[in-house]
Amino acid sequence: MLSKVKKAITPLSAVRSLHKSALDVVDRPAPEETVTSSFGRFIQGVRPHHLSPTVLQRSKRMVLDSLGVGLIGSTTEVFELALQHCQHMYAPDYISSVYGRKDTRLSPTLAAFVNGVASHSMDFDDTWHPATHPSGAVLPALLAISDMLPGNSKPSGLDFLLAFNVGIEVQGRLLRFSNEACNIPKRFHPPTVVGTMGSAAACARLLSLERSQCSHALAIAASLSGAPMANAATQSKPFHIGNAARLGLEAALLASRGLEASALVLDAVPGVSGFSAFYEDYAPRALPSPDDHDSHSFLLEEQDMGFKRFPAHLGMHWVADAGATVHEALVGLTGGSVSPGAVREILLRVPVSKYINRPFPESEHEARHSFQFNACTALLDGEVTVRSFSDEALRRPELHALLALVRVQHPADNPANFDRMYSEVQVTLASGDVLRGRCDTFYGHWRNPLTDESLRKKFRGNAGTVLPADRVEGLIQAVDQLDQLGDCSPLLAQIQ
Repeated sequence: MLSKVKKAITPLSAVRSLHKSALDVVDRPAPEETVTSSFGRFIQGVRPHHLSPTVLQRSKRMVLDSLGVGLIGSTTEVFELALQHCQHMYAPDYISSVYGRKDTRLSPTLAAFVNGVASHSMDFDDTWHPATHPSGAVLPALLAISDMLPGNSKPSGLDFLLAFNVGIEVQGRLLRFSNEACNIPKRFHPPTVVGTMGSAAACARLLSLERSQCSHALAIAASLSGAPMANAATQSKPFHIGNAARLGLEAALLASRGLEASALVLDAVPGVSGFSAFYEDYAPRALPSPDDHDSHSFLLEEQDMGFKRFPAHLGMHWVADAGATVHEALVGLTGGSVSPGAVREILLRVPVSKYINRPFPESEHEARHSFQFNACTALLDGEVTVRSFSDEALRRPELHALLALVRVQHPADNPANFDRMYSEVQVTLASGDVLRGRCDTFYGHWRNPLTDESLRKKFRGNAGTVLPADRVEGLIQAVDQLDQLGDCSPLLAQIQ
């Protein structure tokens, strides 16, 4: 009898259980799409066909330029310091290649770090608007992952470029959530903020992480982001890019292992700072899903990249071009070289930006961040080059004589903004004559980009410092054909 009752009760309990589950489903609202989840969906869902020919071409130019500045950066003292630190403090791990070192390999995260340091060691890397150096934080991490993957699992060239563009896009989108980010920075160095996020996004894409893992990778990266502007113009500044590449890669690897973080890190949550901790006027918006559109409009399609002709802070390129204009006029007047004795005063009209207003720089890193140094170098030589920052060039008596004559003004109509600033150099001669030069848009700015010929000339000059000519040309060809390669091994082989 008990057995029969039991049989009668069992179906009823099952019905109740099913009914309860159905109620749970009905009562629990579907989760709303958050800004953070929208970024995860974009990273996971974007596909190669979303890359337009313009975006492909521009991103390949970025890869080529970043490789070049990284290779010449591998000849610097600060790169050597970073490399020795990694070799002496960590166990050997022969996996990922290092710029400019034929037989040297490190773990993927350490290779991303030292190659990121190389990319920014001379401040020669690309710059975008709002202000950041996007490529150096992303490319070293992707190269390190590609080296890490077995030979039969290397990403295609197109997949590599897709991941690279994901990293660039995430940086640009995050910066556009803040008006503060549009100006030359005062608090945080942007690559240590958005660069780490871009590296995490790019690595998550190349590793084919799931949507939720992509969001977690960004949230983990946010906890590894941020460095103060006080370290600009020091040997520590290149470490900002190295850490962005390394820590973004680590964030993606940790997410791939299941580590979770805030599901709202990119959202504006009252009383709890997520990414808003870095920008006081942060106003995020969800990223459109590529699943809902046949095409995705990448920011790189709308705005090209800025490439530097010489290794210094981007703001120096305006003042150098204005100074070169005055140099040409001076040479025309004197029929020869520029003599400091013929100059009474030098007036610079530039934006207000404390960390690049350095009257008497004492090191190459300070010189790369000095309006005064770059203006006076252009006045003396007619140009600023890699050699302008050598110890010999920094010590020139005639340069110091000109630096002593410089006065700076900050016109109200000249904002500290790479998209709107200008520079004027006005030289008053001992004779009373006044010569003026002005630059509104230098050659290399996104409004006046370097031609392919100029970009390749820069690359050959940079890469040729550490690679033989045939390897340099091989890299140019590998990058040019990257979107057509079945896997990216030819690119990795040329770097190695």
